[in-house]
Amino acid sequence: MIKSGPKNLKSFGDLVDRHIADMEEVGKPLRRSKAYSLNLLKEKLGRIRIGNLNGQRVIEFGRSRALEGAGPCTVGADVSYIKTILAHAAAVHGVVVSTEEVDLARIALTRLSIVGKGRERNRRPTEDELKVLFEEFDGNERLTIPMTRIVKFAIASAMRESEITSITWKDLDARRRVVLVRDRKDPRDKDGNDQFVPLTDLSGYDAWELIQEQRQFAFSENAPIFPYNPRSVGTAFRRARKKLEIEDLTFHDLRHEATSRFFEAGLTIERVALITGHKDWKMLKRYTHLAPDMVFLQRSNVGS
Repeated sequence: MIKSGPKNLKSFGDLVDRHIADMEEVGKPLRRSKAYSLNLLKEKLGRIRIGNLNGQRVIEFGRSRALEGAGPCTVGADVSYIKTILAHAAAVHGVVVSTEEVDLARIALTRLSIVGKGRERNRRPTEDELKVLFEEFDGNERLTIPMTRIVKFAIASAMRESEITSITWKDLDARRRVVLVRDRKDPRDKDGNDQFVPLTDLSGYDAWELIQEQRQFAFSENAPIFPYNPRSVGTAFRRARKKLEIEDLTFHDLRHEATSRFFEAGLTIERVALITGHKDWKMLKRYTHLAPDMVFLQRSNVGS
């Protein structure tokens, strides 16, 4: 795939670093979402010599991401970033490269249903599943991440792993009980999307109280409230799920669960959107899977 290039660019990780540096030089530093994706690529593929990064490697990468729980849209975005990094290296640094194998790998991954349009999911964790997950986390003496607290906070806040681990103590407004999530993911706004998120107790867990439990780690105002690597959080969740033989449950499903609980608590679409960050209210439909018995509960509330 790659025949030659500058001597200081030997691995795919070198190309990622060079791309990031180039973007910073022209005043276009990576936003949090893209930075997270490129750091993941570097972790997974960074050590591969650029001459050995062929289509088969890309397919293997796509398969591994799918096994980790990444959906078709996410894997597709990862493959697109691989192509972007290679194309940038060719255009800016004279690396002789063809992206044709990446395109062929995308075709293969698409036929394997690993890359494609997002599938609408309605998977919600059961109370029993959450109970055994918490027992597994709390009973694992080797686990240094407070996974029970993080999972509860995910359901209380509807935040993604990368958002949970990025909020800092200086982003917290104690008077208003909100926290600023910087550069929140938004498919329509690629250039930053800071949002204040209410810290409620409407999901069965109290987001504000869970943050207070993290005070022991508040070494500075600039420190993250949850000072953990988001990929490590995801790995710990998958390991516990696999050990407990819980099928087809991802960390992102906790965001679905949170959104559904907010609706079940009686919040309007507008108020749910303030927590989840959805600007297009139609997008909330795919995250909303109300429990059937809530229909009777809400009807009784209307009549009271």
